[in-house]
Amino acid sequence: MRSAPRARPVTATSPTTPSRLALVLAFTAIYLIWGSTYLAIRVAVETLPPFLMAGARFVVAGAVLYAWLAWQGRARATWRQWRHNAIVGALLLLGGNGLVVWAEQVIPSGITTLIISISPLCMVLLDWLLPAGARPTGPTLLGLALGFGGLGLLIGGDLPGRAPLDLLRCAGLILACLAWSGGSLYSRYHREPAAPLTAAALQMLLGGALLLGLGLGCGEAGRLHLAALTPRAVGAWSYLVVAGSLVAFPAYVYLLKHSTPARVSTYAYVNPVVAVFLGWLLLDEAVTGRTLAAAVVIVAAVALITIQRSRGAPARA
Repeated sequence: MRSAPRARPVTATSPTTPSRLALVLAFTAIYLIWGSTYLAIRVAVETLPPFLMAGARFVVAGAVLYAWLAWQGRARATWRQWRHNAIVGALLLLGGNGLVVWAEQVIPSGITTLIISISPLCMVLLDWLLPAGARPTGPTLLGLALGFGGLGLLIGGDLPGRAPLDLLRCAGLILACLAWSGGSLYSRYHREPAAPLTAAALQMLLGGALLLGLGLGCGEAGRLHLAALTPRAVGAWSYLVVAGSLVAFPAYVYLLKHSTPARVSTYAYVNPVVAVFLGWLLLDEAVTGRTLAAAVVIVAAVALITIQRSRGAPARA
């Protein structure tokens, strides 16, 4: 009797195993490009209504990506996958990005990204609430305390050289973190995901449509004056479509499927460095000692939590 054939080993080029180069490029995209998108959003909302700007950005990018996938015969999704990605798109783009663009009308881009960098802290808390979620360890709880302490240092009280922060918009940014973390966890644990690029296209199309609907419902169409558009606002919007949506967002969806949440969360302590530097360099945004101290505390907290989650992932597996 013949012996059973040996199973073929999974190599680096197997479709189920991402290549190291693909992972490096995807992480580079969410590190650098996403760090710069906060600056582009700040510039775009100077003359563009926030929700219509964001909705048009994602609908255009999603349509381009979906058309490219359809041309290659790869735009396949079941009804359940459409529904799943509508939920993820609503959480990531309507809730997460929509509140960010709304807040950035008055909050500097560097401060925005520092507040948004608490997303991994929110992800830990939401993951804890799941039925099979991981209970935070002592160091993780310390990281949570540090992170929220740094957030309080950042937004608490007036700072010299900077106008007082709008607390309502700051609260909106914290809600954006919760929405983004919830969408990321839901996408990670869904049992029937679409292919990463297809999922990204569907999420941008559906989430962008929701943002457009919200903008129209808020009366933003009456505040859209094409004659008032500046070249730099149009350039910022175009950068958000191409770099932020067609490159960085699919990279993030790809990493959610091929890496651990802890590793993907590391973008949260690279983006603030990029955004604060660009805001200071290009928009003359004030960077005070208290802002830098809060940034150090928040980044240290996110790093501590990320390291602990990385160590705990093999044990849970």
